[in-house]
Amino acid sequence: MSTTTRTDRPNPLKVALASFIGTSIEFYDFFIFGTAAALVFPVLFFPGESPLMGALLAFATFGVGFLARPVGGIVFGHFGDRIGRKRMLVVSLVGMGMTTFLMGLLPTYEAIGIAAPILLAFLRLVQGFCVGGEWGGATLMAVEHAPPGRRGFYGAFPQMGSPSGVAIATLAFLLVAELPDEQFLAWGWRLPFLLSAALVVVGLYIRLSVGESPDFVRAQKQRDRVDLPLKSAVQGYWREIFLVAGIFLSQGIFAYVCMSYLVSYGTSVLAISRTSALLGVFASAVVATMLYGVFGALSDRIGSRRTYLLGATAMALSIAPALALINTGSSLLFGAALMLVFGVAMAPAGGSTGSLFAPMFGAEVRYTGVSIGYTLAQICGAAFAPFIATALYGATGSTSGLLMYMLAASAVSMTALVIAGRASGRRGSARRQGRGSSSEQAAESAPAQTHVR
Repeated sequence: MSTTTRTDRPNPLKVALASFIGTSIEFYDFFIFGTAAALVFPVLFFPGESPLMGALLAFATFGVGFLARPVGGIVFGHFGDRIGRKRMLVVSLVGMGMTTFLMGLLPTYEAIGIAAPILLAFLRLVQGFCVGGEWGGATLMAVEHAPPGRRGFYGAFPQMGSPSGVAIATLAFLLVAELPDEQFLAWGWRLPFLLSAALVVVGLYIRLSVGESPDFVRAQKQRDRVDLPLKSAVQGYWREIFLVAGIFLSQGIFAYVCMSYLVSYGTSVLAISRTSALLGVFASAVVATMLYGVFGALSDRIGSRRTYLLGATAMALSIAPALALINTGSSLLFGAALMLVFGVAMAPAGGSTGSLFAPMFGAEVRYTGVSIGYTLAQICGAAFAPFIATALYGATGSTSGLLMYMLAASAVSMTALVIAGRASGRRGSARRQGRGSSSEQAAESAPAQTHVR
C-alpha cells in the first residue's frame, strides 16, 4: 500500500512548474492592465483631462482591482480549505482569462462616453476578485508538495510567476509598441489583452494535470476541516495575518512602482521612449524570474526569514541610487535602475516568500490565512502605489516624496519580519509543550514541513 502511495504522489517539480506557469498567466493578465494604465488608458478612457489628471484617474482604476482581492482571497480561501486547492485555482484561472479578454474588446470613451471607464473599472474589480485566490493557492500547491528540506526552492516557483508575468506582459506590449501612435491607440493595445484567451487554454491544461495538495488530503483524512475557515483563521491566526500583510507591504509597493509608475514617469516626464522603458522592465523581470529560484534554494540553507530580510534590506538600500539613475533621463540608466531594484534587490524577498508564509498557518486554514494577509498587503500597499507616486510627484515636482514613501514601506516590512521571527520562536516553544491542532502537529513531525527560521 505504501508503494502505491509513493507512486501516485505527484512529482514535486511537475507541480511546481504547473504553479509557475499558471501563476505567470494569471499575473500576465493582471499586469498588462498596469502597463496599459501607464501608456494607453489616460488617452482613451480619460480624454480631455490634463496629462497628470489622466494618469491619476488611470492609476486609480488600476488600484480598484485590489479592492476586490480580499473578497477573492476570502471566497477562494474558504472553498480552497474545504474542497481543495486545485479546483479553486482552475476557477481563478478561467475567470481571470475571460475578464482580460473582455477588456481587449471594450469600447473607448469616444465610442460610449462615461460608460467606458465604468466598464473598465468593473472588469478590473472582477480581475482583482479572481487573482485574490490565485497567489495563495498556487503557493500552497508548490510548498505542500515539496520534498523534505526543499520548501524554499519549490515554493519559489509560483513566486517566479510574478516577474515572469511582468516579462510576458511587457513583451506583448513591446511587440505592438513600435506601431505608429494612431494604430497603437486604435487597435494595437488590444492585442495583449486578447492574447489572454490562448494563454488560459495552455494554463488550464497544465493546471488540470496535477493532483491535490497532500497537506489538504491529510487534513481531510484527519477530519481537521473547519466549517468556516475565515472565522478559524481570524480567531487563531490574526497576528500571523497582519504580520504577512506587513512583511509583504514593501514588496508589493516596489513591484508596482517599478513596472507601472516608473514607466509612466519615464515616458511622460523624462521623454524616454516607450520601447526603451518597456525593455527596461522586460530585462529586469527576466533576471528576477531566474534569481527568485536561486534565493528560494538559498532559503532552504539559511532560513526563509533571513533570506527575506536580506531582500527587504537590499530594496531599501537600492531605491535612492535607482531614482538618481532614472532622473538622469538616460534610457540605458533607466534600464539599469530597474534592474537594480526589480531585477536584483527584490529577488531574495520574492524567492523566499512562499516558504516564509505557508508554515505560519495550520493546513486547515492555510489557504484562507495566507490569501487574506497577502491581499491586505496589496490593498494597503500595491493597490494605489502608482497613484500615490503620481500624486507625490505632482505635489513636489520631484521624486523625493516617492523615496520617503518607499523607505517607510521598507521599514514597516522589516519591523514585521522581526516580530514574526520572535513569534515563530514562541510558537515552536508552545508546540513542543503539546499545543496546536492535529494538522499542525502532523506538520511538525513531517520532514517537509520546515518552519520559519
